[in-house]
Amino acid sequence: MTIRDAVAEDVPAILAIYNEVIASSTAVYRDTPATLDDRLDWFNARRAQSYPILVAADDSGLLGFASYGDFRAWPGYRFSVEHTVHIRADQRGRGVGSALMRVLIQRAVAQGKHVMIGGVDAENEASLRFHERLGFVRAARLHQVGFKFNRWLDLVFVERVLDAR
Repeated sequence: MTIRDAVAEDVPAILAIYNEVIASSTAVYRDTPATLDDRLDWFNARRAQSYPILVAADDSGLLGFASYGDFRAWPGYRFSVEHTVHIRADQRGRGVGSALMRVLIQRAVAQGKHVMIGGVDAENEASLRFHERLGFVRAARLHQVGFKFNRWLDLVFVERVLDAR
């Protein structure tokens, strides 16, 4: 497995992973599949802001992707980022996500970021444990802020302080 910066040619595979997550889980609070144009806009916006988009790949293709962007757009939040990490269904639980996140955290530190935040569905215990193993702590629970699969969903924010500032 190699981890590298994504290129535009990776976007269709990123889209396939993302749409499988949308269809099968509450990891993304979205009901309809994303389009290629949606993901290209996301890709180009992250690149324009100099934010990383990492992919893990092997001979079978793209295994997963990870990125971060602004937590909130106001200047006072400029040292905080919110990340995303999604893994191809047949590769989950094999260390791909941890490998991507370790590199993503290093990139955030190198960019002078202070805190990394993630939003995790409260019922997704596997993702919450995954984040805890990476040094994230549960910071807040927002009740019934999402709606998917005909039910209300709670969102848990996890955070990791990246430096000693």
